[in-house]
Amino acid sequence: MRKVWLGVSVAFGVSFSLVALLVIGTYMVAADLAGGGSGTTVGLAKGAVPAAYQPLVQKWGNLCPAINPALLAAQLYQESGWNAKAQSPANAKGIAQFIPATWASHGVDGDKDGDRDIWDPQDAIPSAAAYDCSLAKYVKDVPGDLTHNMLASYNAGAYAVIKYSGVPPYRETQNYVKTITTLAKSFAAPVQKVRPSQQSAAAIYFAQKQLGKPYLWGGDGTPEDGGRFDCSGLTKAAYKTVGIDLPRVANDQWNAGPHPKRDELLPGDLVFFAYDLDDPRSIHHVGIYVGGGQMINAPYTGAVIRYDKIDTPDYIGATRVTKDGAKALPTANSA
Repeated sequence: MRKVWLGVSVAFGVSFSLVALLVIGTYMVAADLAGGGSGTTVGLAKGAVPAAYQPLVQKWGNLCPAINPALLAAQLYQESGWNAKAQSPANAKGIAQFIPATWASHGVDGDKDGDRDIWDPQDAIPSAAAYDCSLAKYVKDVPGDLTHNMLASYNAGAYAVIKYSGVPPYRETQNYVKTITTLAKSFAAPVQKVRPSQQSAAAIYFAQKQLGKPYLWGGDGTPEDGGRFDCSGLTKAAYKTVGIDLPRVANDQWNAGPHPKRDELLPGDLVFFAYDLDDPRSIHHVGIYVGGGQMINAPYTGAVIRYDKIDTPDYIGATRVTKDGAKALPTANSA
């Protein structure tokens, strides 16, 4: 919903039966993928991290065995949404949201310029990785998964992890561990094909029923909106019908799951378009892929919800929405 997007329209008369064939045919291919997960993280998905920070996250995400680049990216996104000037009511500062007392103990001079600047991502991102690794050392002898225990220490303190011989039975801490590990999947470059979605057919069905409705900037499909949508309002409403709550705007929906490659797209994947293909924060448009290189989308003021081609110069990538992925998204970034 961010800006007007000039798509290339295809005939509005594409029939329901044609789309059904596209969906069925693609899922016959997808059946071969159903047995595999997203695989082990070996790097960052293309376009998942803003280009200005990608080298830092890739480098420092390998600082110790308890972390990886995708996990570090998930923490930074959860903390600040990549906003280097973020400041919380609790006085947490910068891209990594350090409070001054923690920074005094764990901040490092990542860029070797002679100072430790809490506002400088060149210092703050290395410091976040160093802090994670420091916590991991405290709990390295605790039974269970080292990364889970490190994340639990970040949330509840290393003492609690040691006391309970693993992730403590605190709902907040258990949710934090699940949130970060789930969110990390949206930043990871998978080594296997991304698992097909089970909810996508119903989301497509909802979107098909909206075909022909006029676009409305900020439209959520409510009676007050005359049942009309903008691009991200349509995708949010479509996935709401299958019990998945997406954020309101397009660039926040980007991290609602892992990112399949162009030749791995399946019906129901969200497809995104950006002004800067190296910066997901510049995403300005989203649609629902239906197969055959086509999407259903609400294009721009003056147009109607319709089918369009996805292969345009501003195509940045796709997201395979998962319920856990959507739940893991920070609510602060949904505004």
